Amino acid sequence: MRIQFRNWTAAVASIAALTAPMTTSANEITGAGATFPAPIYAKWAESYKAATGVQLNYQAVGSGGGVNQIKAKTVDFGASDDPMSGEDLTKNGLLQFPAVIGGIVVVVNLPGIQPGQLKADGKVLGDIFRGKITKWNDPSITAMNAGVTLPDTAITLVYRSDSSGTTAGFTDYLATNSPEFKKEVGAGKTVTWTSGVGGRGNAGVAANVTKVAGSIGYVEYAYSKQNKMTHLGLVNKAGKLVQPDDLTFAAAAAKADWKSAPGFGINLNNSGEPNAWPITSASFILMYKTAEKADRSAEALKFFQWAYKNGQKLAIDMDYVPMPAPVVSQIEATWAEIKDASGKAVLAK
Repeated sequence: MRIQFRNWTAAVASIAALTAPMTTSANEITGAGATFPAPIYAKWAESYKAATGVQLNYQAVGSGGGVNQIKAKTVDFGASDDPMSGEDLTKNGLLQFPAVIGGIVVVVNLPGIQPGQLKADGKVLGDIFRGKITKWNDPSITAMNAGVTLPDTAITLVYRSDSSGTTAGFTDYLATNSPEFKKEVGAGKTVTWTSGVGGRGNAGVAANVTKVAGSIGYVEYAYSKQNKMTHLGLVNKAGKLVQPDDLTFAAAAAKADWKSAPGFGINLNNSGEPNAWPITSASFILMYKTAEKADRSAEALKFFQWAYKNGQKLAIDMDYVPMPAPVVSQIEATWAEIKDASGKAVLAK
């Protein structure tokens, strides 16, 4: 099935439905995984096809699904917002690299509250998402929001029902700031929530928050912005109230040591930088080091090479952060490890 990415909202809806194996041609690349980067992948795919004639078919099935599909070798690349450990990369013979950086935001459905007007910190959010705070006018919330009238309305949690890198990033943030949340709920791509409503993918969570009055959920910022949702401002590790945008996401990654972890798998949450958004994540690509279909692996690498070089403005326009040029050089150097059966690198220098 070929997808024409006329706009990213339609594209995300379309690619999320592609759960069956795809029939491919020489002018197609297949990928599957995280919904977090799906909007920017859709934009990049549209521009890339116009420039090269090569179509990207991407299944936005969640990070867990992306890991499973690359392990099953049903796609040319997998995508996950929860980086694979060095041990697992070695065990599975995979190469990992970051494609783009973005932010996870907390969104609410509270009539009369403007985007960014309501604020919270990691402790209060931990108490909400572990079920300790159950009403919007709870003293812990009102104490942080003097002058804001909050209703005596029950809070409904909206969470990811699928295996999700967005959930991994969000629960890592909560667990770091709330020992109680860490003990009672934990962190990872899937956790057992105390209550609430599940939604598949970032789009599913956004849709449910939009429908359910009094709800609160977490999504990648592009979904919040496109759907004109009400996000919360957050107090970061430096004690400063910040709002989500490409600048605060970039601040979180400003001093990142990408080479400190195998496969560039560093954690950008809870940066101590003064202007940093506290729930920031890179989205990662997984590919086999020994390519069964060398030509297809080469095409996938060419797509990301093009995105690094030509897709920066598109990423910024959608409030993602492109990978910094020095990091791109490091990433592209690792691509020499992706080889065909004869031991030759699939992508010529």
